[in-house]
Amino acid sequence: MSFANLKSQRQEKSRKSYVDVPQSSVSSNPETITLLSSEKADHNRDESHYATPNGIYTSLPTSMEIRMTSASGRSLYMKEPTRTGSILISVKPHVYVLSNQYLDSHCSSCSAPASSSGLKKCTRCQTIRYCNLACQANDWSLHKSECSALQRWAKNAPSEDLAIPSDAIRCLGRILWKRKKRGFDSPWAQEIDGLQSHRKSLQPASFETHTHLAHSLVRYFGLTSPAELSEYGLSSAGDLVDVISRFVTNTFALTSPSLTPLGVSVSPLIALINHSCDPNAVIVFPRSPKNPSAEEPLMQVVAIRDIAENEEVLTAYIDTTLPRFLRQESLRETYDFDCQCPICTHHVGVDPREAIWCPKSCGGMCPVPTEEDSLSQCENCRAAVSSTDTVIDAIRVGQEALDKATLLQTRDYDKAKQLTTNIIPILVSAGLVPSCHPLLGLTGLHKSLLVSALSTTVRQEVLDETIRAAAKYAAGLSAILREGHPVRGIALSELGKLLAVDELAPTSPGQSIHFPPSGPLRLKAAYDALIRARNELTVGFGRANDGGETGTAVREAAMSIEKELGVWTQGIRNIREDTPKSTKAK
Repeated sequence: MSFANLKSQRQEKSRKSYVDVPQSSVSSNPETITLLSSEKADHNRDESHYATPNGIYTSLPTSMEIRMTSASGRSLYMKEPTRTGSILISVKPHVYVLSNQYLDSHCSSCSAPASSSGLKKCTRCQTIRYCNLACQANDWSLHKSECSALQRWAKNAPSEDLAIPSDAIRCLGRILWKRKKRGFDSPWAQEIDGLQSHRKSLQPASFETHTHLAHSLVRYFGLTSPAELSEYGLSSAGDLVDVISRFVTNTFALTSPSLTPLGVSVSPLIALINHSCDPNAVIVFPRSPKNPSAEEPLMQVVAIRDIAENEEVLTAYIDTTLPRFLRQESLRETYDFDCQCPICTHHVGVDPREAIWCPKSCGGMCPVPTEEDSLSQCENCRAAVSSTDTVIDAIRVGQEALDKATLLQTRDYDKAKQLTTNIIPILVSAGLVPSCHPLLGLTGLHKSLLVSALSTTVRQEVLDETIRAAAKYAAGLSAILREGHPVRGIALSELGKLLAVDELAPTSPGQSIHFPPSGPLRLKAAYDALIRARNELTVGFGRANDGGETGTAVREAAMSIEKELGVWTQGIRNIREDTPKSTKAK
């Protein structure tokens, strides 16, 4: 199970945990490691400890600075105005690892997908793969310790399914090995140690995850007790819990250029950026063809709107398409704070994440009714929603279906697809707008399931259904996310590519036009979607990157369609010119 999945599963658990939580001590016995919500502060550092000492955060551009605020602690601010699409920070993460499912298909050094010649497997651990000898050499300083740990873990694994530790364990291992190698007082180690820890305020639902990670890490190192980690600068179980808490709180997804999560990464500099549900910047791994010599994976912070001088740089820690109560729950659970951004504290009008269409069909939206507040009126015509119980029940059923289908998508495709297929019409008939939760999530999942089906069989009805789902998903995202957000760009590029797939049964002349259209109109729709995607990707993945690897691929696809449309137009023109006037007159 990947760390991302583990975190998600933890957040869904109830507040009750099976971990026994005494209120006075942390045991050093690995069999009884417990976590405290409040402790005597052997690691209770004053906030001023995190002021910028000399020699650390040297990758911070001169256009930015670290400031301390009473409300949010360390923060990154712009020292000069910055335009939309500007790359604010570009760094290689301190540490990163691939999730288990990508170890066979991606290089563990540069995170690139396998080329046509394949990947080279480490002959010792038989787990880690590289593009070539250069990538293997670049990674060897860490992998030589990791290699032995992986062999030891596999030897003692209870089953083949558990023969490789999770990405979280492997990433924590690399942190400790590199921290020891660089020196505990090195700038690298100081940046890692400066990451914020929430050990003193852990929520009960976090105990299970932290305990599991502590036990597993000790076993991964071939030890029997946290006390044996002293050579890595950890003198107690409390020190170990601090390292784990910093990791859990400050981990970023390592993603592909198309935003597919590939693993986990840690960057102390980028971790200084605070959260907003309406961010002015995003974190991406673009893999720019314009910079082939870059040491990958390259982690970049890109502005998705103009940022003024002395304005704070903000990214989103969570999925901002979720309604407010779920966003706050997620932030509180993992990061221990309540968001005070504008859309959380004083959102103007109806939030499209929690909206239904006007019952009088005036085109306006109404807030989703709840058990606590069932009164709902259209923002335009003030028409009242009468079927509030139907809406509330539909949303409850939709949430249950989304949770279940998400878990089933890789285990039971047919059941997951059945759930999305059956529940989406219920939510639509209840009046939910495309951007409303959980309809948006179900639509996105339904689209993904249909796309995976296309890889095995391409039937016209499945292709058209996939296109319709992709169009609805893109429309829903566009109502929530800022223009230029890479998630919007990726959704539009997927829609454009689907529309560009050759039709098996084009609409015959005289048939009514529906969506998706047929023939040249379909091709034109594909071109328009790709051009829109290209414009948004150029912003979201950085103008200097020209939209990164994905933006380049979209541009090439659009150019190919443009040529095809040109050939079609020229062909029609030639036919008209070759047709005798007498025939035209008839």
